[in-house]
Amino acid sequence: NSNEEIRNGLLLDLDAKTLSNSLASGEVTAVELMETTLDAIRKINPTVNALISIRNRDELLKEAAIADSSPRKGWLHGIPIAIKDMANAKGIATTMGGSPLFSNSSIATENDIFVQNIVNAGAIIIGKTNTPEHGLGSHTFNTQWGTTFNPYNTQLSAGGSSGGAAVALSTRMLAIVDGSDMMG
Repeated sequence: NSNEEIRNGLLLDLDAKTLSNSLASGEVTAVELMETTLDAIRKINPTVNALISIRNRDELLKEAAIADSSPRKGWLHGIPIAIKDMANAKGIATTMGGSPLFSNSSIATENDIFVQNIVNAGAIIIGKTNTPEHGLGSHTFNTQWGTTFNPYNTQLSAGGSSGGAAVALSTRMLAIVDGSDMMG
């Protein structure tokens, strides 16, 4: 994980722990990581539809700059993450997988407990991951956000209910994601 690898565009090929260590050592900055992440999302996400409700680029870069100039909060410090659209993340709408019951709901005013723990560890929440309506289903599709496509064969399902998270991770748009399992 040298600066040469970063310049060669391999930053997002690093696992989350290696990224964390690189951020801690100053070898990588949170701004560099955020720019690279957002560029990858811009290029990849239109094809796979894994990430939804992506926050404003300028706001995210400001948060990354603050992370660079602040003491480390935890091992996630400066690492971008998206939250499954079943949980509240402050400042982002929670549509419960595009459910008509929640699609017009207001922006979350606070984080769910586990999301707050992720923020407390220093992660930067960039948006949400797509999920089936109410998180119920083995195929990530809903009427509001559409289908999340398998990045290896768009004719196959990306699975569910954490299909958006799985695709964001497998395409290396993000180094770490959250997911949940309600059906065992």
